[in-house]
Amino acid sequence: MRKIINPYLKLENYRCFGCSPDNPYGLGMEFYEDGEEVICRWNPKDHLQGYDNILHGGIQSTLADEIASWVVFVKLKTAGVTSRLEMFFKKPVFTHKGLITLRAGVKAVQGRTASVAVKLLDAEEILCAEAVVDYFIYPPHLAERKLRYPGYEKFFEASDF
Repeated sequence: MRKIINPYLKLENYRCFGCSPDNPYGLGMEFYEDGEEVICRWNPKDHLQGYDNILHGGIQSTLADEIASWVVFVKLKTAGVTSRLEMFFKKPVFTHKGLITLRAGVKAVQGRTASVAVKLLDAEEILCAEAVVDYFIYPPHLAERKLRYPGYEKFFEASDF
């Protein structure tokens, strides 16, 4: 497993709700590559509850959307925008039980649409939610120009290659 660097941290006024550590209201997600998957281990905060001690479904959906974008960055080596997100809530995600794990990988690519499969597991590794996130992906040269995609190599240390 290797750490994925967030190259967007160098951008002025970067405050992504999902992955910026400089957004005081954000989720502060970090990512790792593990074979064909991207993984995030994340600690739910109490203020993100829906019902008592249960992580709000909208936050679960945001977590799935965010990790899916990182799959596009490092597995498809480009960037895109969400075109569809389908969420399947299976069990409650408790905010007081500790770290949850998100696992995501490319499910399919058809033309300029990529489908990413996401699993959300609780602290006991129980599957609590699944998602399929479709991204409209740009060719790399357009992703660089329109979405400020920095290039695949910027997501890893030089020694990782």
